[in-house]
Amino acid sequence: DEKLMEFGFINALFLFLLIPLLIFVYYKYNSNKKESILEFSSLKIIKKINVKQNLIRKHLPFVLVLIVLALIIIALANPQIITTGVQKGVNLGIVLDGSESMAASDYEPTRLEAAKNAVKSLVTKISEKNNVGVILFETGAGTISYLTPVKEKTLNSISSIQQGTGATAIGDGLSLGIDMVSSILDKKRVIILLSDGIQNSGLVSPEQAIQYAITNNVQIHTIGIGSEKPIYLRDDIYGEPQYAELDEVTLRNISDSTGGSYFKSLDEEVLNEILLDLRSNIEYEQKLSTIRDGFIVAAIIFLLLDFYIIYGRYRIAV
Repeated sequence: DEKLMEFGFINALFLFLLIPLLIFVYYKYNSNKKESILEFSSLKIIKKINVKQNLIRKHLPFVLVLIVLALIIIALANPQIITTGVQKGVNLGIVLDGSESMAASDYEPTRLEAAKNAVKSLVTKISEKNNVGVILFETGAGTISYLTPVKEKTLNSISSIQQGTGATAIGDGLSLGIDMVSSILDKKRVIILLSDGIQNSGLVSPEQAIQYAITNNVQIHTIGIGSEKPIYLRDDIYGEPQYAELDEVTLRNISDSTGGSYFKSLDEEVLNEILLDLRSNIEYEQKLSTIRDGFIVAAIIFLLLDFYIIYGRYRIAV
């Protein structure tokens, strides 16, 4: 469910517990006053009194004080309206795993080709105001396509990607992607990382890449490409079978630490759906607009009204 409002300091709302206490004190005070005996010089005066109206006028100042207090408490909690605004544009870096394990055929025709097709579908559908660049990594990392709003150039670059035979340097790919999306200012910086492996190469660790992303205000969405069961790749030089393994813990840590989302794709159809969902998320951003000042102004208005009722032309004797 979408929230329409949230509070910056929600603990301040506990101050509402003061209101029942004030009502109790006020009730005890008025109970004691009832013991006083009013003497009237004429019964005609009593007949002219509208009891109900008198009670309202008598207790109205206290009710207004409670309203003022409630408004001040809400203002202290810093209420904020959640609004969704269109970005000026996004610097989107697609960081794609091209290591040996991406040749596995549990995706049609291979993991890498399925990822390429899904990424091309994403690039085709995003707005032209967004810049897109592509990084490919295996044992190291390299730029396939620099940031550009020209879709044809990016699509051609993605199509030219060839299957590699190297290891998996996730940290290197991310650090290069972070440099890329940070190169053009005044746009939201987003990376989509697609990988099926475990970091086993490179100069930059995933943890270092996370800190680098946080420093540069880069949001990273991660997509784990793999199947439920291990996928056989080949036998090593000792004749031992090698399998493709997915490090979901690392991918989830990368996305969680940078404000992104982690997805696990089990087939190319799901991968396409995930990327299309990400397309809508990266082009819009939720913003928090405080409405605290409105509650403060309302509290001042009710306070002035209370003063007028007590001390003004139609003042009430309390």
